[in-house]
Amino acid sequence: EPKDQMHAMLEAIEPELPSHKPRYLMGVGAPEDLVEGVARGVDMFDVVLPTRIARNGTLLTRSGRVNLRNAKHAVQDAPADPDCMCPTCKQFSVAYLHHLFRCEELLVYRLATMHNLWFMTTLMTDIRESILGKRFQAFRDEFHSRYQPSDALVAEVQRAKRRGTTVRSNSPVLARNGSIDG
Repeated sequence: EPKDQMHAMLEAIEPELPSHKPRYLMGVGAPEDLVEGVARGVDMFDVVLPTRIARNGTLLTRSGRVNLRNAKHAVQDAPADPDCMCPTCKQFSVAYLHHLFRCEELLVYRLATMHNLWFMTTLMTDIRESILGKRFQAFRDEFHSRYQPSDALVAEVQRAKRRGTTVRSNSPVLARNGSIDG
């Protein structure tokens, strides 16, 4: 379902759930979904996205996703996220990770996975600290001001590829965009 529909459903069921029990949202895990899930009362997430996209050469950063396949990264002599303290960002440039990915060197999958898991752990730590400090809304606003989510239509096309199918003609994302070409 589209994200706006997921948000509406979370808002509809939140008042019905016991406030003293944990709230779990299964299979949702893009960074923007975690922030918006927490804003709507979700406590726990279960997600494969950070490791799946790492295997496909994508890194999560504070500004959005970095696709290591892009040629522009061949000369980028800086970490994927300069503010990240993970072992991958502290030791390797995006150019080197791009090179490893293009050569299909197995090390890149481990480095990308380590980075993405570090990113998600840091994001959830930051969310928790903002809640405890009673500044979650400011954190949420700042997150959305810098984070560029992935394109919904591109994501749906990628999901269809993984399933070995095509984008459904009745897809809500396709209806909003008009065509696969956007």
